[in-house]
Amino acid sequence: MIKTLRDALKIKEVREKLLFTLLMIIIVRIGCQMPVPGVNRSYFADWFAKQTSDAFNFLDAFTGGSFLNMSLLALNITPYITSSIIMQLLTIAIPALEEMQKEGGEGRKKIASLTRYVTVALALIEATAMTVSFGNSGLLQKFNALNVITAIAALTAGSAFVMWIGERITEKGIGNGISIILLVNIIARIPQDLSQLFQQFVTGKRIASAILAVVIIIAILVLMIMLVVLLNAGLRKIPVQYARRAQAGGKMGGAAASNIPIRINTAGVIPIIFASSLMQTPGIISSLIGYKGTGVWSHILHGLSSSYWVNKNYPYYSVGLLVYILLVIVFAYFYTSITFNPIELADNLKKSNGFIPGIRPGKPTSDYLTNILNAIIFIGACGLVIVGILPFIFYGVFNAQVTFLGTSLIIIVSVIIETLTQIESMMLVRNYKGFLNQ
Repeated sequence: MIKTLRDALKIKEVREKLLFTLLMIIIVRIGCQMPVPGVNRSYFADWFAKQTSDAFNFLDAFTGGSFLNMSLLALNITPYITSSIIMQLLTIAIPALEEMQKEGGEGRKKIASLTRYVTVALALIEATAMTVSFGNSGLLQKFNALNVITAIAALTAGSAFVMWIGERITEKGIGNGISIILLVNIIARIPQDLSQLFQQFVTGKRIASAILAVVIIIAILVLMIMLVVLLNAGLRKIPVQYARRAQAGGKMGGAAASNIPIRINTAGVIPIIFASSLMQTPGIISSLIGYKGTGVWSHILHGLSSSYWVNKNYPYYSVGLLVYILLVIVFAYFYTSITFNPIELADNLKKSNGFIPGIRPGKPTSDYLTNILNAIIFIGACGLVIVGILPFIFYGVFNAQVTFLGTSLIIIVSVIIETLTQIESMMLVRNYKGFLNQ
């Protein structure tokens, strides 16, 4: 990785893109520190300290702490992520959007434009809900129409600005802009988490205990990174043969061989995001309306909150963890089913005179692909579950809050691998151009 970056910096075009990306990241991080006018910035910090639910921890991790600080970029890219997922699902459900996606570049531009409008609408709804719900409780220094409108406008504009920055990074910088911003937001929280772990398990302990704690933390982190890399890089290659075609002079060309690469983690981080969002939605709604819950509803909220999972004092609430694991597996199958169509792939192979050795074209091919896909999805989902539940185990058993594991670690590794791959591709294209010019 270091060698790739060092070689990339020697190329002017790549160096300019990297510097542009760095500049945009600095602008975003500055925006994360600028307060919304008329807002009491300490309100959320005090409010968070009193909460027993982890409903907003997921949001704060994805915003790099700007949500907790109630900065101009408090909503950050979360509305864009939500709108992208919504548009992806609607593309499958609405035929008009599906046709639009098949139009190629122009269709994708139209869908991207619709995604922007949905992002702004979601940001406006979220900003209004937060400002109105918490404004009269102390979030706003003065709860009046001017401050409410100012806060809503600032938060909505901040989210739209981050979306614009992300698109500029994609266009003029390195990597996918939204992914890069999300990566930086997550990394921004790592020093704080490491400091808390150090204070909890190392500071004031005996030398032997402190060294053992450091070794265990590093070993777990390395093992988790290795597992995530395997999940992202692992492929199941299905061999494909293409029938020989007649060439000029009546000769038959040789049969072409290829393969269909299927990722082990076919759905990426989406199943964990879906499962976490679904589990936390009741808690978020209850917090926004100020209802803490009583009786059965109180137990349900606690069961849905990861703060009570794997906790020896509340063993019955760990049922929520089992529900979470089930949701991750279900969403892994669901999301893959709407993004990977074995029937369509089998038809395309048949039209291009391609076939899988030993499997007849048509329905037998689609059935064969479906069986392989189901097995791969389950393996990938099990890997996601292992990575996803580790932070909950740490918190429940050791009371250690570690936000850079689980979902965050998957995002970090995925974005870094994707960005490095793009840099290597740019360097390869440049070398080809240089060879052609010579």
